[in-house]
Amino acid sequence: MARQAVIVNTYDMASINQYTTSLGIGIYHSGVHIYDSEYAYGGHPFNFSGIFEIEPKDVEALGEETFKFKESLLIGYTDFSREDINQIIHEMGNEYKGDKYHLLHRNCNHFTEALVKTLSGKSIPSWINRLAYISTCVPFLERCLPKEFLIPVALEESIREQVANESTEHDVIKNKL
Repeated sequence: MARQAVIVNTYDMASINQYTTSLGIGIYHSGVHIYDSEYAYGGHPFNFSGIFEIEPKDVEALGEETFKFKESLLIGYTDFSREDINQIIHEMGNEYKGDKYHLLHRNCNHFTEALVKTLSGKSIPSWINRLAYISTCVPFLERCLPKEFLIPVALEESIREQVANESTEHDVIKNKL
């Protein structure tokens, strides 16, 4: 069996990156390209795997209005078969559940680091997740961000609360009529 390249595809997630990249920080998404698939992690409000598989560099599937392909980085090689990769992804899905996503502590780049380490024994470049790391070192920064930015469960709760408030307002108006 031939060794397979372990490639990290990176994406800019904010137009501000064009100004901050030279400072060594930015907002990035990453995924691991192995064989003919790219694996990444994202949040959702459910208690099952947040790992997903797409065609490599498919910004349309990611959301081309938010994601812009930046570059592919060859990190190393692996001897794992496609079946081994599927099993690894399945097992990692128990740890990387959608409702456990957190922008600073468990994001797509943390998943990419863990998968790359498993496959090749190497780490991803530190600039990919540097902003999350810096943010965790400055405690008040996390408190300044709305919970909806940090975790998808908070977003779901916020939406549910808004719907309930709108429904209550609608009932009040209806009763006055």
